Parts: sequence; C-alpha cells; structure tokens
Amino acid sequence: MDRFLFTIDKLSAWVGKAFAWCILIMTFGVSYEVFVRYVLRDPTPWAFDISYMMYGTLFMMAGAYTLSRDGHVRGDVIYRLWRPRYQATVELVLYFLFFFPGIIALIYAGFDYAGESWGYREVSVMSPANVPIFQFKTVIPIAAIFLFIQGVAQVIRCIICIRTGQWPALLHDVEEMETMLLHEHEDVDRTREDMLSDPKGGAK
Repeated sequence: MDRFLFTIDKLSAWVGKAFAWCILIMTFGVSYEVFVRYVLRDPTPWAFDISYMMYGTLFMMAGAYTLSRDGHVRGDVIYRLWRPRYQATVELVLYFLFFFPGIIALIYAGFDYAGESWGYREVSVMSPANVPIFQFKTVIPIAAIFLFIQGVAQVIRCIICIRTGQWPALLHDVEEMETMLLHEHEDVDRTREDMLSDPKGGAK
C-alpha cells in the first residue's frame, strides 16, 4: 500500500515540478515588460497575458503536488490538538462532503469550458495582441484530474490512520526555511538533554 501511495505522490510531484518552470517564463515576461516599458518607452501588448497564464498554470498544476505534501492551508489551531485518528475521521468526511464533489464538478465543467474555447479558438480580450488562450483553458480539467487522483491517495491515508492511529509517512523533498530551522533547534535541544542526562556519555 505504501508503494501505491508513494507512486501517486511521485506522479503529483513530477507534474508540480515540471510546471514549476512556468515561474521562469513568467519572470522573463514581467522583467522584459518592465524594461521596455520604463526604459525604451515601448510596452508590449502580450506580457500581461503571458504573466497571468503562466501564474494560473503554475497555481493549478501544483495543486496535487501541494496536497501530496499536506501543504494546503488548514485552520489547524484546533486540528493539531486532536488525536491522529480523530483528525483522519474528520478529514475523511470532509473529502467526501466537499473535496470530491468540488473536484468532479471542476472536471466536468472544465472539459466543457475548454471544449468551447477550443471550438472557436478563443483569444485574450485584454490586449491587442490577441494571444490565444484556449490551450490555457485545458489546464483546468487536467489539473482537476491530478487533484482527484491525489485525493484518492489521501483518503487511503485517512483510512489507514483510522485503523492504526498513526498517519502514514509522506514523501518529503522541500521544506520551508522556517521548518528547517525549527528542526535544527529541536536537534540541538535533544542533544543538550542527552548530555545533561548522561554527562559521561556526552563527554565521550
């Protein structure tokens, strides 16, 4: 079961990291626009469209990856005080009440939305460049499908936690600096406690 869960996690991670390159395209577009607008006095008609399409694509396609790392925003002021089995029970109920109905609706509506856009080769109305955006609309149902797949893995984790009382392991590859520093302080404090409890062993 762990292998199955980690396979889904790796798929979500691959997709999220692949589309993370969108940030470079967006950065280039915005930087170029700033340069030509304020230095050359010749703004582009396409930079704004590129920036919001790249940001939107990055935001959507990283959703499953973020879910696999338990990184979405959660009101955990009370949640973190619960026992793991109770956390898993609440999450399991919420997945079926809100997550899956919302994601299924997003898949269904997203395919319809993208299909219409491809039908008349939709272009952006926000700039005179007529940048095509029908391919961008396709990101909506695709991102929702990956979220659905990752949601299945998260539901399995909830069931395992309800049975065992412990959350299954998650894949970890990136941590915020704040979290890394917290772990470092915990390691230092643990080392000090060990030295104080066993001075001779600590001296060795």
